[in-house]
Amino acid sequence: MVNADYRQELEALMGYKVAVIGAGNISNGHLKAIAQMDRLEFAGVADVVQERAESAAERYGTKAYNDYKEMVLEQRPDIVVNTLPPFLHREVSVWCAEQGCHLLLEKPMAPTIEDCEAIIEAAAQHKVKLLVGHTIHYIHDNLAAKSIIESKQLGELIMITDSRHIKYYQPNRPNWCYWKAQAGGGIFTNLGTHSIDRVQWMTGSPIVKVKASFEYGFPIGDVESSGIAYVETASGVVATIAQSGHGGVNRNEAEFLFTGGMMRLATSSGLWISQNGAYEPVDLSGAVNSFVLQFEDLLGAIERDEEPGCSGTYARSVVNVVNTMYESHRLGTELAVV
Repeated sequence: MVNADYRQELEALMGYKVAVIGAGNISNGHLKAIAQMDRLEFAGVADVVQERAESAAERYGTKAYNDYKEMVLEQRPDIVVNTLPPFLHREVSVWCAEQGCHLLLEKPMAPTIEDCEAIIEAAAQHKVKLLVGHTIHYIHDNLAAKSIIESKQLGELIMITDSRHIKYYQPNRPNWCYWKAQAGGGIFTNLGTHSIDRVQWMTGSPIVKVKASFEYGFPIGDVESSGIAYVETASGVVATIAQSGHGGVNRNEAEFLFTGGMMRLATSSGLWISQNGAYEPVDLSGAVNSFVLQFEDLLGAIERDEEPGCSGTYARSVVNVVNTMYESHRLGTELAVV
């Protein structure tokens, strides 16, 4: 009989074959991380655009496929990374789970709660692990900010103001991004889910109440181009989330107000705290690639047979909040998140 500690040591030495489905821009971070990690081995890259698959495969010394099912059946990967548009997540993820593949999905998890639940159920039924890559959880300055909140060095957290502005309507953005039936929504689905995640994860408490108002100003499509939402967590922290897709100065910032100070976070740009006046920078040395941390989280879940830090159930909650925001705008009233 193998000693449990020895078995864990053996598992820690195991290698994993990883296949990537979708070779668009978002796949680059995953591909680079796989190449950096000794325990991961490429099992192929699949994309319906053959040239795109071949370009990625050539860069990383693996095989290109036009059909993801052919890749999975031929290579039998341990892990599949799904970087396809959200409306394709359910079909592809459920099928891959049926083949016994652990799943790493790009966010948002899927456009609807029904799709999310189907993916979660498939992973549970086929005993594979599911991680949804909400990058807020893995970026170094966010991790440092969460540590400061939990340390109580600034007192109790009272409120958050979260702002993100970027020229969302771009000629090179895929057309499906502008249609709700495929994208699920616009800037709040694509980028606002990062802010929803930031509020929930930083506070360690789910959002339970929302009031949202959106503006629809893109020249094509039927998704929102900007908006603002007031949210409240189960722990009583309140937050505003403002998103604009019309250009101007790019911004991805959050300010946290405490009983004993303030904290300013500019994701991937810096972190500052104030206790007696001016903001002072926080030392952020020792950062690790956020995509590497996602894979390490998933590997740990596989080897310890536990849920990863960003589970399917958690990712479902983010989709639920943003969809409740759309319903709040439609009805013109505050709604509970149920």
